[in-house]
Amino acid sequence: MKKRVFSGVQPSGDLHIGNYLGALKNWARIQYDYESIFCIVDLHAVTVFQEPAQLLAKIRETAALFIAAGIDPRHSTIIAQSSIPAHAELAWMLTCVTPFGWLGRMTQFKAKAAAQETVGDGIFQYPVLMAADILLYQAAVVPVGEDQSQHLELTRDVAQRFNSLYGETFVMPETSLPSVGARIMGLDDPDVKMSKSAKGANHAVNLLDPPDRIRKTIMRATTDSNPAVNFPALGPGVANLLNIYQAFSGASDEEMHARFEGMRYGDLKKQVAEMVVAQLEPLQRRYAEITSDPGYVAGILREGAERVSPIANSTVELVKRRMGLYVEP
Repeated sequence: MKKRVFSGVQPSGDLHIGNYLGALKNWARIQYDYESIFCIVDLHAVTVFQEPAQLLAKIRETAALFIAAGIDPRHSTIIAQSSIPAHAELAWMLTCVTPFGWLGRMTQFKAKAAAQETVGDGIFQYPVLMAADILLYQAAVVPVGEDQSQHLELTRDVAQRFNSLYGETFVMPETSLPSVGARIMGLDDPDVKMSKSAKGANHAVNLLDPPDRIRKTIMRATTDSNPAVNFPALGPGVANLLNIYQAFSGASDEEMHARFEGMRYGDLKKQVAEMVVAQLEPLQRRYAEITSDPGYVAGILREGAERVSPIANSTVELVKRRMGLYVEP
């Protein structure tokens, strides 16, 4: 019996090449090795204000991009988090066994709180909802990047605490994760990870950007004061461009050295831009095909919810019974 894998992406902002190379491409690669569930985590998105019509459009766009990136809905389950009430229901029950101090130590909460004048309770409780997402499906494997590793450790702590209080209930997700994709940094600031929430016009290449826009963004990428690629002493901006090229092309380290050592930065950027344009073209073409049928994505999300709701509802019922909550006979 295959292990169950779960992961998700927020539908806020535009999905970019960092999301693709760091998550979607990897999900498509590993999906047949597991019973795979990939989630559009829209309940997480509303921890900060989202314009409702735009959020709904982004949920549909994200689902279509999952499929365009290679997630096979005939094998993998694609769901919108809010379509399955059990996510929120389990999150509340887990909140009640999660110590306040555990959440106060979360580094992402501290960073987000420092950046906002008013901090909603949803941001504080965000890690518990993430734990509920994973534990709801008894997922054994959670392919996430390093920036989410603390949240995964909290998930394990919450599961262990619940199991110790109420008896064996949850599968413990593994800490040894399948290899995640490349870590892509901001093109305007290579010291920070590429982000959907960043405001800079030249921060990211979005998956649906037209070719001219992709070229323009990459040609404006930050490099350094050196004239050409020098592998023994790569600055972060140059290293990021090379990482993007290698992640899209699959070139070996030896091939990268042979191709780019001594190349001037303008030529490097042109080659990276053309690689990105070429690699995104089939994804963009597939996306256009998917969205040409207005009902296709809605059908995939509906089928996904129908497929996994029995698993989710079974977990919630088990948790209720463990806690002594009312379950209709």
